[in-house]
Amino acid sequence: MTEKQLPAERLSKRVAQQVPCSRREAEQYIEGGWVRVDGVVVEAPQHRVRSETISIAPDASLMNLAPVSLILHKPVAWLDGLQDLPSLDNKTAKPHKVRPSRPENARTLLSPATHFAKDTSGVRLLKRHFSHLQAVVPLETGASGLLVFTQDWRTQRKLNDDLASMEHELMVSVAGEASVAALDKITQLLRDARTPLPQAKASISSSSAAQSQLRFAIKGAHPGLAAYLCEKAGLEILAMRRIRLGRVALGDLPVGQWRYLAAHERF
Repeated sequence: MTEKQLPAERLSKRVAQQVPCSRREAEQYIEGGWVRVDGVVVEAPQHRVRSETISIAPDASLMNLAPVSLILHKPVAWLDGLQDLPSLDNKTAKPHKVRPSRPENARTLLSPATHFAKDTSGVRLLKRHFSHLQAVVPLETGASGLLVFTQDWRTQRKLNDDLASMEHELMVSVAGEASVAALDKITQLLRDARTPLPQAKASISSSSAAQSQLRFAIKGAHPGLAAYLCEKAGLEILAMRRIRLGRVALGDLPVGQWRYLAAHERF
């Protein structure tokens, strides 16, 4: 019987026979990136094989199947990923028509191609890491900066439960030199009991005749708050970027790229 005449079977079935183990465990080995077909890693349990050489990594383990969280540097004018991507029409298998003016969704940036090359988390990149990701923390479309996508229900619950008390740090670039008077105006607005606003602090990070950097530390996610305060203080915003969420910082992550949340990082 030639190779083409051999019946094709699911890779998971072959792995289950070779280890040996249950079919479900075989699927987990495959999805964990531990299985190679003719020397190439295959992560699809349904992949069909005939006479190919199947090898399982000697250090293969089912212990490291923990859900992951991804940190993305959202570009300006992109949606924050809390919105669903356009669905597929069952008949045409094409995305529904979207108005040309609709911003891009940050979810579309989560792929192997945009993984930060200097990611120090030590997590092996797997296809399953891009499934069932939940976005939790909003960020206005006009701002760039840190977004969180997670598979971990514990991280999701932490962000949901503590979001109102968690500190969000924003860097806001404004035109011209930010005066002490403008900063005092922002402070007065935040302290005015007649128009209660979320708890926040503002400071001048740098200032020059052409441009200044303001730092806002805001308790909770309040899209539009920094813009409102700057407008009332007579400051023209040039750019806005979230650089920290709780204890997790954006760091040197480039715009449009993502990294894994490291094991030692906590929000």
